Amino acid sequence: MEITQGVRFDTLGLSAEVMRALEKKNYEVSTPIQAGCIPPMLDWQDVTAKAPTGTGKTFAFGIPIIEHIDIDSDQVQAVVLAPTRELAMQITSEMRDLAQFKPGIRMVCLYGGQPIGRQIDALKKRPQIVVATPGRLQDHMKRRTVRIDSARTAILDEADRMLDMGFIHDVTKLLDQMKNRKNLGLFSATISREVMDIAWVYQRDPVEVTVRAEEENKPDILQYRLEVTMNEKVDTVAKILELEQYDRVMIFCNTKGNTERVTKLLQMRGVDAQCIHGDIPQEKREKVMARFRRGELRVFVATDVAARGIDVDDVDAVFNYDVPDENEYYVHRIGRTGRAKRRGAAYTLVTDYPGQVRLNNIAKHTKNDIRLVAFGEDGQLVPVEGRQAR
Repeated sequence: MEITQGVRFDTLGLSAEVMRALEKKNYEVSTPIQAGCIPPMLDWQDVTAKAPTGTGKTFAFGIPIIEHIDIDSDQVQAVVLAPTRELAMQITSEMRDLAQFKPGIRMVCLYGGQPIGRQIDALKKRPQIVVATPGRLQDHMKRRTVRIDSARTAILDEADRMLDMGFIHDVTKLLDQMKNRKNLGLFSATISREVMDIAWVYQRDPVEVTVRAEEENKPDILQYRLEVTMNEKVDTVAKILELEQYDRVMIFCNTKGNTERVTKLLQMRGVDAQCIHGDIPQEKREKVMARFRRGELRVFVATDVAARGIDVDDVDAVFNYDVPDENEYYVHRIGRTGRAKRRGAAYTLVTDYPGQVRLNNIAKHTKNDIRLVAFGEDGQLVPVEGRQAR
């Protein structure tokens, strides 16, 4: 079924504790994906949900999980799998917010890059909810530091990305361990062949929920491209930052090296910028992400994988320092802005003909209107008539 609007949370029969957590966040009306998924998941039905990034998927599965937890039991009752450590941490943070008025609910976040001893100590406290990346959860299973055969709910978040990253064998092994599972939720921006295969094998008569990126669900994002030379890229970014006075910006690069280079060059121009990528120690990455979430960092530079799970509602603008390699990356990148009914902006810097061709291809397949602009004589950005990526 396709869902186009939300419902009031107080019509969903939620507990007073969860309602209190939602009221603390000033949430009265659900998003469409939450309206479509919460009722069937509360009834222990399997769900396959397709929705764009930034539509509230974590609460769509998080609320039913919190409502189902038996706080008198110290067995694992729910397992949430995510493709990256950043997303796993983000999910855990949001679910802790949901559970804050339900004492006795314990959860743990398991991911690579953190000392395993600290995670083993957390597992000794017998959490009922495990949020994890597939590889690290498999690691704990082999060490016998956690058992998931008692889990009643399993969730694959960003299922398409997780399976695309080669986790399919880990995921199926983990699902095979959950012999007492009552429901499985697949949450994905796209329903790929691999996602369909998992659904076919592991779900029974799933409720299919689709939220289109249209009308009020489609972010309000002005999309621009600028044709510049390689040497002009950083100056162009700095000039736009000064011109538009953006407070919170994300810059995406295709390589780790570029994230470092762009960050240093922006810092040399007096811009408060920090970067994360796979080679930066986890502790430092978490500090940078926390600063950005709190609004203390103006410019956050990242690769696509490193930035997954950075859920911030008020990013003013996104820069594609490099034209993304895949159409989906473009959608994920620009989806960081234009949230919470605010207008956002996305700028893509193109330096060569292959980049132009790729961006034209992205615009065509994602049905986005990416307007060609340049700096006018007065220093303002003006449209270049007659040419745009469509």
